[in-house]
Amino acid sequence: MRFFQKILLILIFFKFVSFSNAGAVPESFADLAEELMPSVVNISTTQTVKTSSNQFPFQFPPGSPFEEMFKDFQRPTERKASSLGSGFIIKENGMVITNNHVIAGADDILIKVNSKEYKAKVVGADPYMDIAVLKMETKDKFKTVAFGNSDKARVGDWVVAIGNPFGLGGTVTSGIVSARNRDIGMTRYDDFIQTDASINQGNSGGPLFNLKGEVVGINTAIIAPGQSGSIGIGFAIPSNAASKVIDQLVNYGETRRGWLGVRIQEVTKEISEAVGLKKPEGALVASVGEKSPADKAGIKAGDIILEFDGKKIDKMRTLPRVVANTKVGKNVKVQIWRNKKLISKDLKLGRLESSEEFKEKKSQQKRTEELEIEKLKITVRDLNKEDISSRDLKITKGVVITEISNASPLKGKLNINDIIIEVKRTPITKSSDLKNLIEKITKQGDKNLLLSIIDNNNRRRYIGVKLK
Repeated sequence: MRFFQKILLILIFFKFVSFSNAGAVPESFADLAEELMPSVVNISTTQTVKTSSNQFPFQFPPGSPFEEMFKDFQRPTERKASSLGSGFIIKENGMVITNNHVIAGADDILIKVNSKEYKAKVVGADPYMDIAVLKMETKDKFKTVAFGNSDKARVGDWVVAIGNPFGLGGTVTSGIVSARNRDIGMTRYDDFIQTDASINQGNSGGPLFNLKGEVVGINTAIIAPGQSGSIGIGFAIPSNAASKVIDQLVNYGETRRGWLGVRIQEVTKEISEAVGLKKPEGALVASVGEKSPADKAGIKAGDIILEFDGKKIDKMRTLPRVVANTKVGKNVKVQIWRNKKLISKDLKLGRLESSEEFKEKKSQQKRTEELEIEKLKITVRDLNKEDISSRDLKITKGVVITEISNASPLKGKLNINDIIIEVKRTPITKSSDLKNLIEKITKQGDKNLLLSIIDNNNRRRYIGVKLK
């Protein structure tokens, strides 16, 4: 009996040791940080913002007959706006990776490496995945870091973030991979790594390392409702997705994504039952672009794409990523569900950036898009740089009211061109934020709202409203 007890204790011991080694907390990140710090950079940018200053101690309301008369008395001025971010070096000649939003619209870019500053230029940028490639204007050589395989990063793995939060520079934080494949509504290609490593303003574009010192993500966004700092919910672009875009930017100065030419929607349980699918899966084709690769292959509205180029399409948002990552011009096989049958279609993949869809998308983006908020019966658009400069605003984020219905609960309380910046103490960055938040609140049965706004006279006010 004692013999078997000893055997059992030995087995338990080895099991414990094995588990402990697999999930052991690092004694220190000091050696890793020391090794990686020289390859992480601080990025600062400047941008010229044109404004007009009113010489009079009052403002005329929009549409006033005096507004045009006194425009001649407004003195045009220029000021320099600055922003901060992070990045990391991937080539010894000074090639740096960061987020596109860190450098977008910048007149000048400065990169600080080990207390030394260098001017930099943009090699290529991709606003769709929020990635930019920079090159320092120097012949100096730099220490580099390499990309790791983000697909091997598991939930619970240790990660280290290094960056420039709030302009402090050289800051190291640690945490774990909290989740994978997060879709936070930023782009059609959302597939973020979520981490609780502290990420703050200024960390954008910085690297997320595994314990081997490999870059497994590019720190891009945080969720911090009502706060300016981290609450432990940060998001990084996976290295495997980023590296494909970076290779294209380095080689061509632009992206070359695959293009199918369909508008898609989610397959719900009701839809799957109606068309004879065993479970909700795939991407439902809502419409097909004329003369697109899908159109030429005979794909029609109502088809459900279940497989693309040998890759299973388990849900709608999988398809755009798979198509984008497929080589332009490749002959691919598409499995679709039509009339309760599985059908195979062959097509030659097009290039997104050469498509009319892409050109129209870029044109729409240049114009500010409007979004109807049904619950409030108003129409809004994102705050833009023109608004900030023309109105000399002290804010950079919010949504501008463009239309108020007579049936709106905000009628008589707000005006056209008022800017909504918060709802129930939650900051509103863009129009979709407002729409999603209002829907969430109403689903919870809450009909009382507190809005924080900037009115036409640039004064901050609070508005209480009760939904019907």
